[in-house]
Amino acid sequence: MKDIIFDNFQNNVSESLLRHKSILDIMTKYSESSARVNRAIAKAVTNCGCVEINAKKQNLHEENEILNEFDYTLESHLNGTLCDNCRDIIESEIGNELFYLTSLCNSIDINLYDVLLKEQNKIDTLGKFTFR
Repeated sequence: MKDIIFDNFQNNVSESLLRHKSILDIMTKYSESSARVNRAIAKAVTNCGCVEINAKKQNLHEENEILNEFDYTLESHLNGTLCDNCRDIIESEIGNELFYLTSLCNSIDINLYDVLLKEQNKIDTLGKFTFR
């Protein structure tokens, strides 16, 4: 069922992409959409203030160097919760980014669902040893 959703989305994107058929257009639109996601998050911090970034050096203690304990010692540096307005804006920008990512996949004949499955398999196989 999930593959049908991905395939339908990929087909719909292919049919609805009218103006930006060139791979160069798609690449630059994808890059622009990524920047817009980052900008929307920054605006949630600087304009709205619903979330706050409190970044500092990640503390790695020798006793916590065991890989299983990494996720308990590392922080996201993000405090607060997105308000409904900022959440809507960020979701919209992520949707645009997905659209252009899918357009890129269509242009180079890559199935987005296959990419997801390969990545999921890599994560399942390597787990925390993917080191991302």
